[in-house]
Amino acid sequence: MSTNAEPAAGENTETPPSTPFTDHEYDGIQEYDNPMPRWWVWSFWATFYFATCYFLWQHVYQRGTPIEEEWAMDMRAAREEAAKRDLGTLSEESLAKLTQNPAMMTDAQGAFSKRCVQCHGANGEGVIGPNLTDDYWLHGKASLMDIYSVVNDGVPAKGMPAWGKQLSTVEVAKLAAYVGTIRGKHVAGKPPEGTQLAAVAPAPPAAGQ
Repeated sequence: MSTNAEPAAGENTETPPSTPFTDHEYDGIQEYDNPMPRWWVWSFWATFYFATCYFLWQHVYQRGTPIEEEWAMDMRAAREEAAKRDLGTLSEESLAKLTQNPAMMTDAQGAFSKRCVQCHGANGEGVIGPNLTDDYWLHGKASLMDIYSVVNDGVPAKGMPAWGKQLSTVEVAKLAAYVGTIRGKHVAGKPPEGTQLAAVAPAPPAAGQ
């Protein structure tokens, strides 16, 4: 008697899959141990290595630009664009408008500290250059446009560079506006130079200051 019985009609004759099972069973149900797709595995390891390298570069060796600094740079660039719009046609009124923007004056103060303190002092009290906070002026009548012209064109005879050759119009305008905010504050420093004008009132403080 033959032991090789013919399969009944409709019976599944396919060989069970060779994929191994996992080592657990729940309620008589076993799970195939299917490997992850290769593209998924490579993507996972790529992100792992990238994160590791990024952490070492940014936080251990500190070679990259910090996120906070990048954000500050982006914000300064955005304020530059806003200043261009606010400035419009260069005038006493447009410069006065800049003095009322606290963020832009903070930027301008940083530029002043970087480029002007060597000659004018940290508070405009004067070192080599004149005191910018008293009522005596060597050039012009202390208007914002007069200040802009001096900053932009410089005073070669006194050794002051023409910042208009190194900075954009907006940057020069912000510097002039900042100097306008410290005029008339009478910070103790270098003795008066130039012509005494009627009391120069400082620009009103910017909103939020």
